[in-house]
Amino acid sequence: MSEQIGAAIVTAVVFFGLYSLLKALTDYLLRRKIVNSGHVDKAGILDTIEGETNKYPTLKWGLVTLFAGVGMILIQILSRAGRLNWDQGADAFLPVGIELVFIAAGFLLFFFIATTRKS
Repeated sequence: MSEQIGAAIVTAVVFFGLYSLLKALTDYLLRRKIVNSGHVDKAGILDTIEGETNKYPTLKWGLVTLFAGVGMILIQILSRAGRLNWDQGADAFLPVGIELVFIAAGFLLFFFIATTRKS
């Protein structure tokens, strides 16, 4: 069973790596073609291709790490209280789920803050 999971992870990593490499290459070629044609100035091309720039990068990663830390603290508290059994099959995924929920909450809070600041 673990061999199958390992093979799936390796396959996913390889395909993600290929995707990232091809995306970077095609973005570079597109930018070069636009600059060479003279349609866009060289300074503004980087911002226009990727879309809007993030005005609050520190806020985003601060909120994500804050919520990730709160999730880890909650997992530790539940583990010490005997609520989480790491050896149990079904409970083994519970700490991962708690952590992912808290990280997602950090991203969602950032999204709501960023969208309310734009308008």
